[in-house]
Amino acid sequence: MASLLGERGVPCAWIGSRDGVEARLVPERGIPYFAIATGKLRRYWSWRNVSDLTVAAPAGVVQAAGHLRRLRPRVVFATGGFVALPTVIAAAMRGVPVVAHEQTAVPGLANRVAIRFARRVALSFPGSEARVPRGKGVLTGNPLRPELRDGSRADAVARFGLDPALPLIYVTGGAQGAHRINRALGEVLPRFLEHAQVIHQCGDHPTTGDRAWLAIRRGALPAGLASRYTVVPYVGAELAAIYATASLVIGRAGAGTVNECCQLGVPALYVPLPGTSGDEQTANARAVERAGGCDILPQAALTADALGERVLGLLADPTRLKEMGERARSVAIPDAAERIVALLSESAPCPPPPSAHGTR
Repeated sequence: MASLLGERGVPCAWIGSRDGVEARLVPERGIPYFAIATGKLRRYWSWRNVSDLTVAAPAGVVQAAGHLRRLRPRVVFATGGFVALPTVIAAAMRGVPVVAHEQTAVPGLANRVAIRFARRVALSFPGSEARVPRGKGVLTGNPLRPELRDGSRADAVARFGLDPALPLIYVTGGAQGAHRINRALGEVLPRFLEHAQVIHQCGDHPTTGDRAWLAIRRGALPAGLASRYTVVPYVGAELAAIYATASLVIGRAGAGTVNECCQLGVPALYVPLPGTSGDEQTANARAVERAGGCDILPQAALTADALGERVLGLLADPTRLKEMGERARSVAIPDAAERIVALLSESAPCPPPPSAHGTR
């Protein structure tokens, strides 16, 4: 999206946390980055909530206001999370228009606050308009990293030693992995590998020991089946090739995974993480399920047997899998980045450019 703004001669800057992943990734993309104090709002009692709300957040507002005074942006784009709130509040205090982006089907706590200060709200899922004040919501979709559209099946086959004749299941639990999914998959692994091959992004969480446990499970497999199972803690640039090859994705229903599967037309079995704000992951998955683009296995019902039954049933029906992928694609908005850029332009006061500004 920053590249689209750049093509229009609109410079961008980013205000974010000091220690978030964006502090490394944003400068790598050539975007000026300004760090502020942010803090975090935890949904459980912690003394750090007190210090974050009374010290870090107010300091962040002051620091953000200083950056906005120097940058003089025409509009602030807030993509959610508590880290964005200091900049949103500072922008409102300075009279700078705010456009908030909600990536999930249900606005999270931080965005529910940000939406109060926002002029417009970019929504990712059809039907979400009812969850924001009337007249503020605009369905734009959620942009996809362009490189994910360039995946090659041949690249995945060569990189992971895949059998082109066998379907591929991609299992993902996000950066930290998904403990319940990891364990259920490990138990049912031999059944899966009789019919398919698996790439499993399991995370490397120090307290669960899942990565080591899965390696032991792989080591106990017959050589012919073990060669069909790849377990890795993280996936990077190879993700595009994996998506291009996958017959089915198994994973949580966070905004990123759901958007990627829908944009790329990959059928999925979602196991939504319970207890998230507003049960947002279930809402994300239900939005796709209503279109016929996924299957859902609630975590309360997740066992090795249940996972095996669902997955093997799906693999046995390639026609249904193909149809699921097509229906998932119908939920996505391929030109989401262009729509958001247009919304930012509409929300910014005339005259055009000097600067657009993004924050997380």
